[in-house]
Amino acid sequence: MASPLSPLQTLENWIPEQMEPGTLFLLENAGSLGDARDPYWAVLACPGCGSLGLITRAQYAGLHSMICGSDECSLEYYLRGDEIEFRKPH
Repeated sequence: MASPLSPLQTLENWIPEQMEPGTLFLLENAGSLGDARDPYWAVLACPGCGSLGLITRAQYAGLHSMICGSDECSLEYYLRGDEIEFRKPH
């Protein structure tokens, strides 16, 4: 079982090959793509499987959870500052 918190790693430059599980890259044009009310803000590699996914401003702020979209993983988690908090099973 995964620990309830995991450190978030941040990349300063977009180098997809360096995106390991739990790595975040803030988009250079953050806020200009997606829904105007909750635009895309960053790319995050799933902390479980490493699949890349766009996250919104609300997800980046920790207001909404993220669920991995890969076929092999369905991990659900939140960002909490510089850590990833895994959703607790019910």
